[in-house]
Amino acid sequence: MEEKPTLDLVYLAVSALFDNPNASENEKASQWLGNLQKSVHAWTIADELLHHKKDLQSCYFAAQTMRSKIQNNFHELPQEAHSSLRDSLVEHISQINESTSAVIVTQLCLALADLALQMTSWKRAPLDLINKFSQTNVWPLLEILTVLPEEVEGRAIRLGENRRQELLEDFRQCASTIDQFLIHCSNHYAGNLHENVQVNVKILRCFTSWISIGAILLQNLNENVVIVKAFQILDSKNEASVGSLHDAATDCICMLLQCLEDNNNQHQLETFLFNNVVQLEMSYHISVANEDQEKSMNFCRIFTELAESFLEKIINNSSRESYHFAVKALDLVLICVGHHDYEVAEITFNLWYVLSEELYQKNSGQITELFKPFVERLITALCRHCQMEPDHEGLLEDGDDFKDFRSKVSDLIKDVVFIVGSSNCFRQMFLNLQNPNATWDQSEASLFVMQAVAKNVHPSSENEVIPKVVEAILNIQGQTHIAVRYTSVMLLGELCEWVEKHPDSLDLILHFLVSSLPQPGISAASAAALQNICTTCNEHMARHVPFLIQILHQVDTFGISNNAIIGLLRGVAAIIGCMPPNDMVVAFREVSFIQINPLCHLIEQNTSPSKGTKSDPVLWLDRLSSVLRNIHVKLKGDEHHPCKTVVLEIWPVLSKTFDRYQADVRIMERCCRCVRFMLRCVSQQVKEILENLVHQIIVIYSTYKHSCFLYVGSILVDEYAADVGCVHGLLDMMNAFLEPTFRLFQEENGLRNHPDTIDDFFRLCARFMQRAPIPFLQSTALNPILQCALSACSLDHKEANTSVMKFLYDLISTGQVGKMQSDWNSRNSLVKTILNEFGQQIITNLIHACVFYLHSYMLCEVSDVIVELLEFNRIVTDKWLANALDTLPKQDNGGINAASPQQLKEIHATISKADTSKAITHALKDLTRFYR
Repeated sequence: MEEKPTLDLVYLAVSALFDNPNASENEKASQWLGNLQKSVHAWTIADELLHHKKDLQSCYFAAQTMRSKIQNNFHELPQEAHSSLRDSLVEHISQINESTSAVIVTQLCLALADLALQMTSWKRAPLDLINKFSQTNVWPLLEILTVLPEEVEGRAIRLGENRRQELLEDFRQCASTIDQFLIHCSNHYAGNLHENVQVNVKILRCFTSWISIGAILLQNLNENVVIVKAFQILDSKNEASVGSLHDAATDCICMLLQCLEDNNNQHQLETFLFNNVVQLEMSYHISVANEDQEKSMNFCRIFTELAESFLEKIINNSSRESYHFAVKALDLVLICVGHHDYEVAEITFNLWYVLSEELYQKNSGQITELFKPFVERLITALCRHCQMEPDHEGLLEDGDDFKDFRSKVSDLIKDVVFIVGSSNCFRQMFLNLQNPNATWDQSEASLFVMQAVAKNVHPSSENEVIPKVVEAILNIQGQTHIAVRYTSVMLLGELCEWVEKHPDSLDLILHFLVSSLPQPGISAASAAALQNICTTCNEHMARHVPFLIQILHQVDTFGISNNAIIGLLRGVAAIIGCMPPNDMVVAFREVSFIQINPLCHLIEQNTSPSKGTKSDPVLWLDRLSSVLRNIHVKLKGDEHHPCKTVVLEIWPVLSKTFDRYQADVRIMERCCRCVRFMLRCVSQQVKEILENLVHQIIVIYSTYKHSCFLYVGSILVDEYAADVGCVHGLLDMMNAFLEPTFRLFQEENGLRNHPDTIDDFFRLCARFMQRAPIPFLQSTALNPILQCALSACSLDHKEANTSVMKFLYDLISTGQVGKMQSDWNSRNSLVKTILNEFGQQIITNLIHACVFYLHSYMLCEVSDVIVELLEFNRIVTDKWLANALDTLPKQDNGGINAASPQQLKEIHATISKADTSKAITHALKDLTRFYR
């Protein structure tokens, strides 16, 4: 937008966006206003709209625009304009009154806060704001003071670590005044809480915000008026503590407890908070009696936070004779776990994960024994929470919140069960089942918990309870509630390791599971259990294969999901891999052609695919993949693979699938997956098909550019590049892929728009580097590939970037690994030549990618490349690194998000001396913080 639009035109666009019922006009207005917000004219337009105050919509658009511009485009303003912008925003905020929309107030306050953070010449901004607004505009003042610490700790604005530390120090200098101001406000509005709810909420939020950044110090806070007020609000006797006020008080106390965890030498505050939190137990019980679940959840948060804050002391200072006094916090948490609603119990889950991790790391039987009673109570309560409603019919559906909760319970129990012992837990749940008065929902919940721990029960030593459980399941009656039958069958599958050690039970279990397959609702559980039994007990199952193949012929009549059928096929394939060679071929052929025949029929009939139905080739390809993937045959030396003849029969069908559906990326991906597992299945023993396969994928890729063909190429390289006779053809394949791939990348935003292609392409290159390094390094394709890698360094797509980094890593390591091998000198010389030309560019691009583009969790892969460069030639890499760091912006009087020359020098010294990837990752994270 080159010319500044008139205000009338802006008003028309805002009206069209908010008021016009025509969706097309809405879209046009939104696009036009979006372009306006990106333009430099947005600064003055927003200011003028706020001055005119024509209507709510235009004021909101103006406030939101002002905030967005300050947050994202502050660099557009010359430094001399900063003060006038500040004065204008202060003026707008000074005109706020009770009728002003809250969303407009929030946007203006955020705008002023973001300005204060980036305006380096504005020192002690909080004090100026208090002086300006404390007598007239307390509401927006509290909002600004709240968001200032929140914004400085956030990453929405690229402040840089230096500016962030400067601001934090500035805020610490202001903290005593802020504290006094909040105390004054708290006393001033201490009257009728019903009338002053919003102001008191803001006081608490503001105090919490300043505590969170460590500006208000923890010393002597136990007498602080705001904290005392927070506890008064949480006290059950204070009936004025409405929801928002109770939430704010809870957030305040929880934040204090979190800060206490990081500063555990504050004994006075520690005692004060502990005693006051413990006193809230009665308030919790009253909230339960009043069925006020929001308050119950708040109390649970506080008790849980208290326990987490003291957890280290509880564990380290408990002895065989007595617990640490703060163990009372665990009792409070368990009281909350006993709440009738599972959502309250779920709040505590992280505490139990942390406890289990700490005890596991301690590995002390005495300490673990101390916490056994708490975990026993936890599991008992969780078992009760897992009970379905007594009148519930059928099974829980996918996506159901309660089903998701049960899944989390299962994961939690698996984590903590070592504290009480898996066998003990299993036995206790079995005792629950023995209760003659147990209802179906209670029995099902006990079975569910048994299912969670079944695989942790030692299969060899448990010969008392499990046989009784198995016998009871096998004798289960048809009229039993379907949920009990479903969980029982799933439990049977989880007992697969016990069954493997007790093969005499196998026939009965197998018969039971197969007979359950046709049962509506139970079929999926039966298929999953069968998969577990078949996979784990495969060496005992060969004689059952004909029977299982009969089942596979009928499986589509059982109403089982395709995923369940795929699981069943995995199990059968695992058994086939253990059979004698002749029997294996017969079984493999039959199971494969159960999937191939329908696929051939679809191709011959030219049937249009219908997703998710039997006319969808993907259904049959996925099933075939599961068979090919799970047949594992142990060969000796150059022994002939018994499955080769069947694979050669499968390939022509897959080839026809490529031809018939080549335009459909979904089908092509699944067909490529089949080819992948087919090649892996008979590793390096089907050279007969290579020429046709390579030709076919090159031709299709040149037209449709499905990245899955690049992936198939990488599998071919992995399997066959070690064969000198195949290398030339594989390099020709690579060269054929280059032109269409680079054409794709050269489109506008080509790299960003095609991360899957980047991922698969550089995986292919990395395979060449691993399997045929010298021919690849000598290839004319290497230079353009390297240029592409350099451009892709800054791509913030996790998988794509990882593949690029792996390629660069393999390139460098190729020049130094295997020094005793005959080709080492050639490899070393080739890599040295490449790095002489590209080394500086590689390191510079990596540093810039880290600083400006990549997420912090992606830096470890970059570190791997840098450490490999250092190991290859530390002296030269040290110089490249110095040059790369020198290209970064440096802190000066006007800039805020940059490192100082001294800091860059320290980063350089740390990286250049590092000999581990972890050390370099830490240094890179430190570097990026200066610029974000």
